[in-house]
Amino acid sequence: MLGERLWIKKSQNNREFSFSVIWVVIDPEGASAVQSEVSSPMRFAGVQGRVFEFIRGSASLSYVFISAIVIFLLDTWSPLHFAVAVLYSVVVVLATLWFKRLGTIRTAAFCAFLTGLSYIITHGADLDSAASARTLISLAAIAITTKLALLNIATRERLIMVGKEKDNLARFFPPAIVEQIATNDIALSTTRYEPAAVLFVDMIGFTKFCSVLQPQDVIAMLRELLCTLSASVFEHQGTVDKFTGDGLIAVFGLPVVNDLSATNAVRCALTMQARLQAWNDERAASGLEAVAVAIGIHYGAVVLGDVGCESRLELTVLGDTVNVASRVEHHCREAKASILITDAVVRRMQSEGSEGAVRRFTDRGFHTIRGHSDAIRLFAIPRDAALNVNQLLAG
Repeated sequence: MLGERLWIKKSQNNREFSFSVIWVVIDPEGASAVQSEVSSPMRFAGVQGRVFEFIRGSASLSYVFISAIVIFLLDTWSPLHFAVAVLYSVVVVLATLWFKRLGTIRTAAFCAFLTGLSYIITHGADLDSAASARTLISLAAIAITTKLALLNIATRERLIMVGKEKDNLARFFPPAIVEQIATNDIALSTTRYEPAAVLFVDMIGFTKFCSVLQPQDVIAMLRELLCTLSASVFEHQGTVDKFTGDGLIAVFGLPVVNDLSATNAVRCALTMQARLQAWNDERAASGLEAVAVAIGIHYGAVVLGDVGCESRLELTVLGDTVNVASRVEHHCREAKASILITDAVVRRMQSEGSEGAVRRFTDRGFHTIRGHSDAIRLFAIPRDAALNVNQLLAG
């Protein structure tokens, strides 16, 4: 039960009323606290003190708002000076907890109206210079508080928007890159032509899985596979360009430039195979068939930009480097290799100081890949070397 105690002190000399309203929640445990308030009430002079009492004792902010209106109706019949503006400036601030810009402006306008109404009720048409100055100060206080409240709303909305942007970016970028994009305000919509390492990974025998598994089992398997693959990309500072159904495309070195883009791409491929091996061990224990993937990596210049229509834009990479990486991944089946990289990747890794990792690959010579007229030199890790993939990671 909500109780109220009202003390009124009247001064005959200046005809000014001072109110102090304290709201308390009455319950068995709080009875002594109420008795203490009654026997020794805390009185605060002025509207500022009354605002403090309201905020201190209200059960919720709605009581503050309602109580502020009640106090205004009571105090309007006595000279309030600039204290009315102080009270209603607090109301404007509290209103921002419920309203957005329009609601705050309306609340401020209402407060300004009440302040003017207070002057008219108190002084009528008498243009008392001191009273007029106090009223102007009151209106200025309301205006300043409204401005601060609007800035607070704008800041809160900006934080919400940034949070949503980060959540969206986190689906495709590792946490470190998400933070760089958000902090440095990197323009992702700007078209760029820069070198990067492109990685294609695709599941081998996906059609066979679809023919023997229930649709829900296929989706569950793909989700687990893609989560494993994308986690490896993020771990090595890569970006998921897109998911391709039973695989994905990853980019290393864009949109944030990285001096170890080729090395990170190769390490990502090795990590993918290591985690896939562990996952297959779990599947085997459950009587499920093993999953195999093919990975192709190429290094070169790519175009980074938004592609699509206004209703749906997609940040992606384009160019011959992307096409070659796709063909190299497809060539893994013919070459009987789990990972194939081009000589461009090897040269880039050497310039990055990763000669140790390069030595662990097998030179497979020059190959003609579909859709590309010139033969390309390829390096591979055979599928039967997957058992030693953890050792390969050490390079």
